[in-house]
Amino acid sequence: MNVHFYLFGSGFNDGGMFFDEGPGFFSGLGNFFAGFPPVFAFFFTTILLIIISVVLYSIIKGVTTYTRNNAAERLTERARVLTKRTEVSGGSGNSRAYTNYYLTFEFEDGRRTEFEVRAEEYGLLVEGDEGRLTHQGTRYLGFERMASPLRP
Repeated sequence: MNVHFYLFGSGFNDGGMFFDEGPGFFSGLGNFFAGFPPVFAFFFTTILLIIISVVLYSIIKGVTTYTRNNAAERLTERARVLTKRTEVSGGSGNSRAYTNYYLTFEFEDGRRTEFEVRAEEYGLLVEGDEGRLTHQGTRYLGFERMASPLRP
């Protein structure tokens, strides 16, 4: 019984090259994998599929968040700055460090939401500031500080 496996080319057991021209998923690669063991081709393919999957997931997640935020109602609510935090990434060796700035707001009804903000906004606001927060879904649009009596 002669069974052919056509995922990588014309088949494993037909006496031909592993990746020769013939029907199959990788038939266009020609002799790219010629001379490599099938295990290498399997792991290369698996890693390639994982990378493609992660990239596609990131793109789909970003587009979904963008679409959801655009469809959300633009709200302005009374809130106060509850906490501030930063997140630093990169910066090892000769690479540049990137800093993300986050503010957590507490609304009058007790809800809390964290937004990523620009460095300028982060620097101007302090914990305890009260005012009117404008946001659209998870997108921060601005915070207008309201005058409050001096704290003792």
